[in-house]
Amino acid sequence: MTMDIKGLDYNTQREKLVLSEYGREIQKMVDVAIGLPTKEERMRCAKTIIRQMEMKNPQVRQSENYQQTLWDHLYLMSGKQLDIDWPYDVNNAEKISTKPQPMAHPQSENISRYRHYGRLVGEVFEKLKTMPEGPERDELVRVTANQMKRDLLTWGHGSMDDERIADDLARFTDGKIQVDLSSFRLDRIDAISAETTGRRKRKK
Repeated sequence: MTMDIKGLDYNTQREKLVLSEYGREIQKMVDVAIGLPTKEERMRCAKTIIRQMEMKNPQVRQSENYQQTLWDHLYLMSGKQLDIDWPYDVNNAEKISTKPQPMAHPQSENISRYRHYGRLVGEVFEKLKTMPEGPERDELVRVTANQMKRDLLTWGHGSMDDERIADDLARFTDGKIQVDLSSFRLDRIDAISAETTGRRKRKK
């Protein structure tokens, strides 16, 4: 028997993000920039988006040519439709998504895949893929989502929003877990308490 859960297709019904690490709000900003009437307006908007992208994904600064990377990412997110005088050559931007990645040990590959969430939350993602629908799974989803929120706030340099958590839950469970943010509420987490928790973990 299949349960008809309102909002089950919340994430799957939306257009897939080109680069999920920046979130849906920045993708919407890119879409708006494409439609601006003048090149000057589009360029001003593009520079604002680049600043927001850097704040949203601060680890990109670890790259030596991170500004080039950001403009490449913006070019890809715009579907090559953003008509501006690009400050960097973006002709090779597509190589970002086609460049082969070095082979990694399976365990380290999983850790990298789950990024800020860590191995234990990764194991919960795997469990959620096979759990039957019901109150037990719903409770585990609630607990996991709130832990993801704490992890992002602590280890993700403040890059945290409920929509990103919903997207990541769907992505890391292969679409098995879909939450409707119009009815699913995550805990309100204080940034100071999350930082304190992170410091405690580092001391252990």
